[in-house]
Amino acid sequence: MAIERLIAIMARLRDPERGCPWDLQQDFRSVAPHTLEEAYEVADAIERGDLGRLREELGDLLFQVAFHARLAQEQGAFAFDDVVDAISDKLTRRHPHVFGDAKVSGAAGQSAAWERMKREERTARGEAGALADIPSALPALTRARKLGARASQAGFDWPSAAGPRAKVSEELAELDASLESGEAAAREAELGDLLFSIVNLARHLDLDPESALRRANERFARRYRHVERELDRLGQPATGASPELLDRLWVAAKAENP
Repeated sequence: MAIERLIAIMARLRDPERGCPWDLQQDFRSVAPHTLEEAYEVADAIERGDLGRLREELGDLLFQVAFHARLAQEQGAFAFDDVVDAISDKLTRRHPHVFGDAKVSGAAGQSAAWERMKREERTARGEAGALADIPSALPALTRARKLGARASQAGFDWPSAAGPRAKVSEELAELDASLESGEAAAREAELGDLLFSIVNLARHLDLDPESALRRANERFARRYRHVERELDRLGQPATGASPELLDRLWVAAKAENP
C-alpha cells in the first residue's frame, strides 16, 4: 500500500546508520514549526484553487504526521497505525447518526451533538472549564474565534452582532485614550482588546477572521504592486512621491483591484 511505502521511507530516513543526518537530528519540537508551515501551505493551495499543488501539499502534511508518529514509535509511545486507529475510533464515536442508530436534525443538530460529545470527552480526561482544550499555539485570530465560540456555547455571549459591534467602538475609544498615556503596555493591551472584539464581531457575522485577513493581505499586496508599477512608469521613486500622488495611485489601484 502507498501509506506503507511512506512509513518505510520515514523509517529509513531515521535509520541510525543509513539515515539522513538532518532527519536524525530532529525531535517533536523541531519538527512542529514545519508541521504548521505545511498546514498553511495546504490552506494556501485551497485558497488559490490549485488542486495539483493541493495534492503535493497534502503529501507534505502527511509526511509530517508520519514523522511525528515515527518519533513516538522510537520512544515506545505509539506508531502510525495507532494514530489512524485513534482518529477512526473518534470519528465513529462522534457520528452515531452515521455508524449507529442516533438521529440528528440536520447540520446544526450534528454540530450541537459534536460539541456535547467533545465536552463529555474533556470531562472524562479531567479537563475542567469550557476553554480547557483550545491550543495556545493556534494563530491568534483563530484562537480568539475559538475562545469566543466556546464561551458562547456556555451562554457567555451577545444575542446579536450589535453587541460586539458596539464593543469594537468602545475598545477603539479606549485605545485612543491609551495613546495619550504614553505607556506601551497599555496601548498593547487596548489594541489586543480591540482585535479580540473584532474577532467576536466576525464570529457573529459568520465570518472567519483568519481568512478575511488573509484576503485583505492579498488585496493590499495586489494594490501596492499596482502603485509600484505606476510609479515606475512615471519614473518616480516611491520614496520621493508626494502624498497626493500616492493617494491618487492608491485610489486607482483599488478600482483596478477590488
